[in-house]
Amino acid sequence: MFGVRVEMPTNNPIVLLRERNGDRFLPIWVGAAEAAAIAYAQQGVVPPRPLTHDLLRDVIAALGRRLQEVRIVALRDNVFHATLVFDGGIEVSSRSSDAIALALRTGSPILAVDELMDEASIAVSEDEDDEVERFRTFLDHVSAEDFETTPEPPDAPRE
Repeated sequence: MFGVRVEMPTNNPIVLLRERNGDRFLPIWVGAAEAAAIAYAQQGVVPPRPLTHDLLRDVIAALGRRLQEVRIVALRDNVFHATLVFDGGIEVSSRSSDAIALALRTGSPILAVDELMDEASIAVSEDEDDEVERFRTFLDHVSAEDFETTPEPPDAPRE
């Protein structure tokens, strides 16, 4: 997993899954609530009340089951589909965003099938990867106040 970002200029949240031993990323667009649930899990944020994914994790444990892995299995009509793979061979279809949020809470691996990676991933060169990492570091340390400016007079020239 690489992280949750916001795609510009549309401001749509996107999850980037990174190939473990390669240079490809799988971009998965998600909703704002799902992006927040994923980001919370990544950052170790514990909300005052459990989120739905926390509840599901607790139900799985209470039933004595274990989520073995999450598989991102298909892209149909621009929507990613996932499968939750439980111990005992049980598989349940899931939205990819919910599957990722649950995997992060249970410490389960997130995998994408090879055919999907071939179809929908984006290759990033090492130089681009370094640039992406530098940008990620920048985003992690920047705040809105860093962009505050003094208002220009109404008749000031604009670029």
